[in-house]
Amino acid sequence: MNTSLTFQEFLTNIKIKEATANTISYRYGRITKSLNEYFRETSSTTANSLQVGSYGRYSGIKGISDLDMLYIIPSSKWDGYNKSGQLKLLQDTKKAIESTYAASDIKVDRCVVTVKFSDGTHIDVQPVFEIEDQDYRYPDTYGDGSWKTTKPRKEMDAMVEAEPNKNKNLRRLCKMARSWKNKHGVCMGGLLIDTLAYNFLNSTNYFDSKSYFYFDEMSRDFFKYLYDQPKDQKEYGALGSKQRVRVKKSFRRKSKKAYDLACDAIEATSEQTQHNKWRDIYGNDFPKYQNEDNEAKAINLNYQNTEEFIENLYPVVIQYSLEIDCEVKQNGYRDGLLREFLAKRFNLLPGKSLTFFISEINIPYPYTVKWKVTNRGNEAIKKNCIRGQIIDDGGYQQRIESSSFKGGHFVECYIIKDNVVVAKDSIDVPISG
Repeated sequence: MNTSLTFQEFLTNIKIKEATANTISYRYGRITKSLNEYFRETSSTTANSLQVGSYGRYSGIKGISDLDMLYIIPSSKWDGYNKSGQLKLLQDTKKAIESTYAASDIKVDRCVVTVKFSDGTHIDVQPVFEIEDQDYRYPDTYGDGSWKTTKPRKEMDAMVEAEPNKNKNLRRLCKMARSWKNKHGVCMGGLLIDTLAYNFLNSTNYFDSKSYFYFDEMSRDFFKYLYDQPKDQKEYGALGSKQRVRVKKSFRRKSKKAYDLACDAIEATSEQTQHNKWRDIYGNDFPKYQNEDNEAKAINLNYQNTEEFIENLYPVVIQYSLEIDCEVKQNGYRDGLLREFLAKRFNLLPGKSLTFFISEINIPYPYTVKWKVTNRGNEAIKKNCIRGQIIDDGGYQQRIESSSFKGGHFVECYIIKDNVVVAKDSIDVPISG
């Protein structure tokens, strides 16, 4: 595998497409104009607003659907809103936006006004007052209401300042980490990803002058860095601002899996294995091994790759945590749980009954559950039984399978809410002969 060219292609594949960027800019502009007309009686599409979040830090990737913007309220209005309260400011912001996006789903949500669009994307608009040092005061309606401070410019400035010192690797690592997050359903916010990538690259100077040829090592070392984080750490100081960034769910187990896969990829002598291991980490946007289909046809002329990919059907925006496990039985007797087998590095034998189920979920109803069962290896190719179709849950939040033939297999579970994949998890199913 040509590491440099392959990782360059990968980053090109996950880049935000020009058409998407144009749509985002158009929507930002319309919202900004409506707010300027309401609060300032001007019609500018750019003045007094600030693109923040992953899009503002230029660390987002294709499929981005949760966008953030600040709108700076005239300072002359502070006394009035400080007296009338935080909710009044958010309600007025909502009213201003409704003059432009009357048909959209617009609602006040604690600190922001959320504008939802029919394509599954949304923009969180946060009205703010600028205070000293380019920081901003924003309304929080929780409880009795309060004013809090946000410092996005410091976060964006830290990203900009780090880029030349790290050979432009910071944003690239942030984008690759987002692909890993989407592939494995890691419940991490964008600011936490950017902060951890920033901290990692600042912890070493090894990659300061390295480029794409070393991105396999950078990936491996970054996942090890994530796995080595303290088990009980609940928050981090954000890059630049040092504001609190909460850890929603431990990312250590999935980081360890990615680290192990990266080690396997780097040590592999087969180019196909290298590609497949990186695709196991980063998903379908990582380039396939070019001769994969031809070599499969050499094993079975009737071979068909039937695998489907959830990102081709829905936007993927991981917001919740999900864990699946599998009950292993033979002849009606319970052997144990699959994750216990995996922890002990035990493979399954053929002839087992496998019941995959959701072991942990924190998603409010309503939502839809879907599954994907994929077989791998020469045995699956010989039998033309790759599978990999995305199928509906039968209503019991479980999937029953059997360990029918040896090789590598995996099962994925997806939770779809409001036509968006909000959580996913996967489990390997190694079956020996």
